[in-house]
Amino acid sequence: MHVTIKKLVVSLACAGLCGSAFSLDLMQAWRLALDQDATIKASRAATDSRKERVPQAYSQLLPNVSANFSRNKNDLTTVQPDFLGQASTSEQRYFSAGKTLTLRQPLYRPFQTASYDQAKSQVEDALALLERDTQNVAVRVAGAYFEALLASDQLVLIEAQRQAVLTQLDAAKKGFAAGAGVRTDIDEAQARLDLVVAQSLEARQNVELTRRQLEIMVNEPVGDLAILDAGKLNLSLPDPETVEGWIEKAEQTSPEIRSLTAQVETARLEIDKARAGHKPTLDFIAQRSRSESENVTRVQSSFDNTTFGLQLAIPLYGGGYVSSTVRQAEAELERAQYALEAGKRDLALRVNREFRGVSEGVLRVKALEQALRSVELLATSTRKSLQAGSRTIVDVLNTEQQKAAAARDLSQARYLYLVSQVRLFALAGEIDEKQMQAINDLLANKL
Repeated sequence: MHVTIKKLVVSLACAGLCGSAFSLDLMQAWRLALDQDATIKASRAATDSRKERVPQAYSQLLPNVSANFSRNKNDLTTVQPDFLGQASTSEQRYFSAGKTLTLRQPLYRPFQTASYDQAKSQVEDALALLERDTQNVAVRVAGAYFEALLASDQLVLIEAQRQAVLTQLDAAKKGFAAGAGVRTDIDEAQARLDLVVAQSLEARQNVELTRRQLEIMVNEPVGDLAILDAGKLNLSLPDPETVEGWIEKAEQTSPEIRSLTAQVETARLEIDKARAGHKPTLDFIAQRSRSESENVTRVQSSFDNTTFGLQLAIPLYGGGYVSSTVRQAEAELERAQYALEAGKRDLALRVNREFRGVSEGVLRVKALEQALRSVELLATSTRKSLQAGSRTIVDVLNTEQQKAAAARDLSQARYLYLVSQVRLFALAGEIDEKQMQAINDLLANKL
C-alpha cells in the first residue's frame, strides 16, 4: 500500500513539474553533471589555461631566432669646401637596405629556469584543483539527488497521513451522526486535515525546488528518479574503521592537500626567481647581416657580416628592488606553509565529521528502523483500542503523526548515511566509477 501511494504521488508530481523530463538514476546524474555542470566546465577551462604556462616558460629556454628587414629612401646633400675655401654642393638620391638574421640561445638564465620549474608546480596545483572539483561534483550530485528523494518521501508520507486523517474524519462524522461520538472528534480531525493540506503544499514546493537544483547540475529536465531500495542497503562501518586511518589516508591522497603542497613549492620557486635578479645571464649569439648603402660615406657599397659570440650581463645595482622581491617571496612562502598546515587541520576536522556521519549513521538508521516498527505496532494497537472504546480519535491521529515523523527521520538518516559516504571518499580523493556504481546499485531499477 505504501509503495503504491508513493508511485502514484511521485508520478503525479513529475507529470505536473517535469514536463518532457526523463527518468534518471544517480549514476546517470553524475555522468551528466561531469559533462554539463558549469562549475566543472569552468574548472577544466582554468586548468587548460594554466597548462599553457609550461610551454610558455620552456620557450624562454629555447633558441630565439629573429629576422629584421629595412629599406629606406635617402636624399643626401653634401657640402664640401675646396682648397680656396669655396664650398661645393652635391645631391644624391639613393636607396639603402638591410637584412639581419639573429639567433640567441640562453645558456645560463636562472630566472627562466626557476620560472619553468614554477610553471610545472602551478600546473600540478591546477590539476589538483580540477580533481577536487571533480570529486565535489559527486558530492553535490549525491546531495541534490538524495535531497530530491527525501522531498518525494516527505510528500508521500504527508499524502498517506492525509488519507489516514480523512478516514478518521469520515469515521468521526459517521459516529457523531449515529450518536456514538462527540463533536470534538470531528473538529480535531478537521484541524489535523487542514494542517496536513498546508504541509502538502509546502512539500510539493520542496519537491519542485530539489528537482530544479538537480536539473541545473545535469542541464536536463528531470523526471522520475530511481528510489532507494532499503532492502539492498548494507549498513557497514567505513574501511579503515578508525578516524585516524582516514585522516592519514586523506592527507596522502586528498587533492586539496596536493594543491596546497604545490602552492608551497610554487612559493619556494618564487624565491629562486627573485634571487636570480642578483645573478648574471649568459647567452650565445649568432648573427648574419647584409646591408647596402648603410652610411653616407659608403654609398652604393654593400657589406656581408657574420658574427658569433657570447653575451654576459652582470647586474650591479638595482636600487634594492631585488632584495625587496626576495623578502616578499619569503613572506609568501611562509603564508603558503601556514595555509598548508591550516588545510590539513581543516581536512582532519571534515574527515572526522563525515566519518562519524557514516559510523554513527549505521547506529542511527538501525535505531530508527526499530523505532518505526514500534510506532507501527503502536498505531495498530491504538486503532484496535479505538474500536474497543478505550482510545479516542485524537490518540489515533497522534500515533499516525508519530509514524509519519519516524518514517521521515528514517529516510533522512539513510540518505545522510549515503551522502556522508560520498563526502568521506571525496575528501580522500577516492570517488570514481566503482564507488558511485556501488551506491547506484542500492537504487531500485525504477519507481
